[in-house]
Amino acid sequence: MKIERFGKINEVIPLPPLTEIQVDSFTKALQADVPPSKRENIGLQAAFKETFPIEEGEKGRGLVLDFLEYRLGEPPFDQDECREKDLTYQAPLYAKLLLVHKDTGLLKEDEVFLGDLPLMTQDGSFIVNGADRVIVSQIHRSPGVYFTADQTRPGRFVASVIPLPKRGPWIDLEFEQSGVVVMKVNKKKFPLALLLRVLGFTAEALGKELADYPDLLPGLLEAQFRGIKALEMGVDEALLKLFTELRPGDPPKRDKAITYLHSLLSDPRRYDLGEAGKYKAQQKLGIQLSGRMLIRFENGEFKDEALLPVLKYLFALQSGKPGYEADDIDHLGNRRIRTVGELLADQFRVGLSRLARGVRERMLLGSPESATPAKLVNNRPLVAAIREFFGRSQLSQFKDQTNPLSELRHKRRISALGPGGLTRERAGFDVRDVHRTHYGRICPIETPEGANIGLISSLASFGRINDLGFILTPYRKVVGGRVTDQVDFMTATEEDRYAIAQANTPLKPDGYFDTQQVVVRKKGEPMVMRPEEVEYMDVSPKQIFSVNTNLIPFLEHDDANRALMGSNMQAQAVPLLRAQSPVVMTGVEERVVRDSLTSLYSPVDGVVEYVDGSKILVRGEDKGLYEFNLRRFIRSNQGTALDQRPRVSKGQKVRKGELLADGPASEEGYLALGQNILLAIMPFDGYNYEDAIVISEDLLRRDFYTSVHIERYEIEARDTKLGPERITRDIPNLSEAALRDLDEDGVVRIGAEVKAGDILVGRTSFKGETEPTPEERLLRSIFGEKARDVKDTSLRVPPGEGGIVVRTLRLRRGDPGVELKPGVREVVRVYVAQKRKLQVGDKLANRHGNKGVVSKILPPEDMPHMPDGTPVDIVLNPLGVPSRMNLGQILETHLGLAGYELGLKFITPVFDGITEEEIKQLLGKAFDKKWEARIQAGFGLDNREREVLARAAKLGLVSAEASEVEQLREVFQQGKSVLYDGRTGEPIEAPIVVGVMYIMKLYHMVEDKMHARSTGPYSLITQQPLGGKAQFGGQRFGEMEVWALEAYGAAHTLQEILTIKSDDIEGRNAAYEAVVKGEDVPEASVPESFRVLVKELQSLGLDVETYDENSRHLDIFEGLASRR
Repeated sequence: MKIERFGKINEVIPLPPLTEIQVDSFTKALQADVPPSKRENIGLQAAFKETFPIEEGEKGRGLVLDFLEYRLGEPPFDQDECREKDLTYQAPLYAKLLLVHKDTGLLKEDEVFLGDLPLMTQDGSFIVNGADRVIVSQIHRSPGVYFTADQTRPGRFVASVIPLPKRGPWIDLEFEQSGVVVMKVNKKKFPLALLLRVLGFTAEALGKELADYPDLLPGLLEAQFRGIKALEMGVDEALLKLFTELRPGDPPKRDKAITYLHSLLSDPRRYDLGEAGKYKAQQKLGIQLSGRMLIRFENGEFKDEALLPVLKYLFALQSGKPGYEADDIDHLGNRRIRTVGELLADQFRVGLSRLARGVRERMLLGSPESATPAKLVNNRPLVAAIREFFGRSQLSQFKDQTNPLSELRHKRRISALGPGGLTRERAGFDVRDVHRTHYGRICPIETPEGANIGLISSLASFGRINDLGFILTPYRKVVGGRVTDQVDFMTATEEDRYAIAQANTPLKPDGYFDTQQVVVRKKGEPMVMRPEEVEYMDVSPKQIFSVNTNLIPFLEHDDANRALMGSNMQAQAVPLLRAQSPVVMTGVEERVVRDSLTSLYSPVDGVVEYVDGSKILVRGEDKGLYEFNLRRFIRSNQGTALDQRPRVSKGQKVRKGELLADGPASEEGYLALGQNILLAIMPFDGYNYEDAIVISEDLLRRDFYTSVHIERYEIEARDTKLGPERITRDIPNLSEAALRDLDEDGVVRIGAEVKAGDILVGRTSFKGETEPTPEERLLRSIFGEKARDVKDTSLRVPPGEGGIVVRTLRLRRGDPGVELKPGVREVVRVYVAQKRKLQVGDKLANRHGNKGVVSKILPPEDMPHMPDGTPVDIVLNPLGVPSRMNLGQILETHLGLAGYELGLKFITPVFDGITEEEIKQLLGKAFDKKWEARIQAGFGLDNREREVLARAAKLGLVSAEASEVEQLREVFQQGKSVLYDGRTGEPIEAPIVVGVMYIMKLYHMVEDKMHARSTGPYSLITQQPLGGKAQFGGQRFGEMEVWALEAYGAAHTLQEILTIKSDDIEGRNAAYEAVVKGEDVPEASVPESFRVLVKELQSLGLDVETYDENSRHLDIFEGLASRR
């Protein structure tokens, strides 16, 4: 199909690799392919370097364990095998350690196994226990020095020094009411002068340094600590006073005080601002730091590194000196991203420090001579830390695999939640809001609705993350009014210095600006400048938005709230059996499919030698033969089918990077989340009230919106106290018909069609021993053990499910690579696939946030049809458009109509797309083609069409003077058509918008939600029915619903709902029996929850007695002792 491109902006750089935020970060942290001698001090290397050397404590005997290098082995199983056998895709980690005995100079070197490290797959996810997972990047406040307004005292400022999370205490410098400058550490407060004295400062020296601020100086110089002027103490005295303030319970001794202060603020292992913090502090204070902390410890003395510069800045800010300003903590120059590599290295560091503690303990045991690195190191704490991180961390999430776009979006997520981050309750409005620095870095549109709004966001399409964790975005350099092709990536802080023009500013062919005045923004403020004053220009309008948002055509005509829904709902679209790429695209569709790695591309130039449904062979020009196995009907995390279909034929020449096979939701390499549907926008007998959608049965017939879903069922055979459970076909009390689809082992055959209640895997378990009756004893003595009966505990298809069995899998203890839980002998898995057609209750949506539920499926002959007899497939409600202000869908419908009639597809990029005038011209072209065909077929204008046109002319919708054909052309150019009601054959009185819109079927399907219960399980204590579909529960008839029945006076209905339909045990059993026998339902008795209430009151020591209406005493617990 021919694709026509619109868009005037020439993009100088392509989109960066969309998964690089994951892949690059992990590769850098691991440095697996870098020779040990050339590794940089980041990631795992840094964690090792910080933990080692490990020395003994005070009572030591001179042992030191040092680190030389680490290496990764090969993963024992490949990715597919890990998914199959519930294993983790990981590689063994080995470290070369050196044990030094200081006294004897003895050296011992050993390679020690430190556990397995999960590896990232090519697409940026991990496989943990057989399931694909993604580590989401976290955004947090960057370490560094910040100056903010004091919340409690207006007009005062506070300086805060923030280290890396868990790498030291927060330090605050603030002014007391009296003007004294105090320092807060670990919730303890003391005059700053005290610490400055410890650092060797005198009143004289401070007076000189801060002479510019005479008003604020007394608060520092005159500060007293427990009645003594802090700056008049000796250094040691100040140190001991400081120690008693910080550790009130400990005896004040000089060496203890030195050790404590050192560990608190100047030990690089304990206190760390990190590279980003050091950079931020240097930038803010305009100084050079030697280390990554505030004070340093040299030759037994504490020396100042950055405390005085912080104080100077605070004084300058407080006295209103020009050029000094408070920080905006929501500015992206002050927030950084912790990607996978950093999060993993942090967790690794935690594990290593626990491992080091174990090593120190073991160094004190046994003789130093017999110690070896392997004996000292126990890797359990490290293994546990890594497992904890991948399995339980809030940032390690079950991968969203609904479709290729949802995978990509999940990997580009940025979350402010998680360990060391915010909590939903604490996060205020400011943190969640869009900030001007989000431009080109974080998408202002894509974020969840609800409690997490603004806390979870998405990286903008051109965004990158630098080594310090700040988000970069690209800009084109402008020199002397001419835009060059040089592209610079900038952080938010750097960007604040420049005037930047928008991407759609008109340019001449030679790159000079086409206007004398250019609209630019500087520090987020719009202004107008002369071309030669402009310094940079946006690379592309796409750079503002995330990938999801960039897939919405005519985004510029949609309200932001609906664009948000459109962005989020694309990630919920189910891959369909017949994938169709949109008629109206934005140009990002191809990159999404390519970067998600769900489709297959040729790695070489060559010729296709062989193709079938399961593999493709390509003979490369290098004469090598490349074999590609296709993934067929694999179950995704969300139960959708991951399926690859060949797109090449035998003998075809392919180039490197050319498509070989389409993955899910891909057509010819373009993202295909839905279908192009011919629709009308008009009210339809109230069937499309409240966003409901009327569809034609023809969609079902043509298999549009049919998707394949695969469910996985699993059963374990365990060794129990009563005897082993067995997977078998030999199940008691079942007819041959119930067993017909099971093989000799009792596992269902592949290809069998199963319904709710059918057996998938036969299993028998031994019954619990009860006292046998005399007859059983007799039988047992005659026939032996056989009568010690087994019960049927088979795996059955749950209610409301079913389909075709596509695959079975048996994992037995002792099979290679199989790890089963303790006590489990084998596990059997059955995969059942179902083809789901669209049905009433399914949710449909377009890319502009218009969503609704199918309310009626009509035969095509009842749907409205065009003059040539073509019925529309969907009828949408026009009221869904004006108040929601998502007009992009209307423009898409018009352009889609032109594409439908002309056999074209269009690419119209966001904020740089086709104009309304161009759409009109295309529609005119389409009308001419259509009218010509109509005349050739001998169909002129129909009288009923003339009536509609006359009415339209009266309303001023078309010009009254024009000829009828001209009027019809005008109507068509408005994207409308004369439409006939299929049920009556009469024309609808006004022209109706008819066109082609791209509509997706979302993951919320009624089949998964529909549920019915007559009887089922009950809760143990209250004896009320359980809740929820998963528990096969009932519907909650709550307090307010009871009020409704009371208001109607429906006493009997109310009574049976509260008793026999709920927790009246005798009543419900009797009622069920009565229904089966066709008798009248009996009277209700005492509900169980009343008995529970009475027992609770008795437990409080209250004697509760019950009486009937005739004041006769009632024993409501009569006869229950035996039952309980």
